[in-house]
Amino acid sequence: MNGDRTMTGLGLRLLAVMMLTFMGALIKLAEGRGAKLPELMLFRQLFAIPVVVSWVALGSGLATLRTQRLGAHATRAALGLTGMAFTFGALLLLPLAEATAISFTVPIFATILSALVLKEPTGWHRWAAVAIGFAGVLIVTQPGSGHIPVFGALVGLTSALMISIIAIQLRQLGRTENAGTTVFWFSVLSCIPLGIAYPLFAVTHDAATWALLIGIGVVGGMGQIAFTAALRFAPVSVVMPMDYSGLIWATLFGWLLFGALPDGWTFIGAPVIVASGLYIFWRERRLGLRASPVIAADEETDAARRRPASGDRST
Repeated sequence: MNGDRTMTGLGLRLLAVMMLTFMGALIKLAEGRGAKLPELMLFRQLFAIPVVVSWVALGSGLATLRTQRLGAHATRAALGLTGMAFTFGALLLLPLAEATAISFTVPIFATILSALVLKEPTGWHRWAAVAIGFAGVLIVTQPGSGHIPVFGALVGLTSALMISIIAIQLRQLGRTENAGTTVFWFSVLSCIPLGIAYPLFAVTHDAATWALLIGIGVVGGMGQIAFTAALRFAPVSVVMPMDYSGLIWATLFGWLLFGALPDGWTFIGAPVIVASGLYIFWRERRLGLRASPVIAADEETDAARRRPASGDRST
């Protein structure tokens, strides 16, 4: 029975990675048809709301959407919107596979922030893994070679850093809020500033572009739910390595939809980054330490399921 549950968790995680990578491809397609970044962000959140509400209604119940921490959710929305802008920006500025490879630096930034902010013990093993991971980034980006835009690489790295910062804040929010509540309020609250700004960027679209914009929200919401459901059947330590399958999907979608294949350096540097992240996670698990707060790609779920570490501080 436990084996069946674990396989279900792995399958859901793989499905989620595929869907969220596909969402990234839809974002690039929509941008190519004239959609602007604020539009992409708005419709990612807006059209995900019905998906999330349906999931909550079938699970914990709509009553769980009530909250006494609206201010904390507003802070989460502000951080989340900033992180989303950098994440979507990286997707628009970089080839899909390269943007995905750079996103794998999240565990590296998590280690740095865990040491600096949460004061978690960090030995030379993990600092060495951080150094190796950044060496992998240099291999992928090839600074100065013109292989990929330097600005795009910096946007991608900032995205990974923001995800790490957001996850630390979510660890505090997760003390009282479950995953569904956090995801719901993030979507709803972020739609307010995006909706206000929308008239400044709104343009007319054809039916195909609108289908892409709706698909971004629906596929993104479903992918988020699959990430969450995976952790009901298997622990983070088991499903986390599945996140790296995103590079396979990014390469496939990049080839099929955009006729682009990763540079050979990406195939060399990406495994270095992946190995660094896996070693960090393995080392923490082996020492019996709390996993880094952003090892799971679905930070909402991870935050809701954990108790804060003893070094956590109120935000």
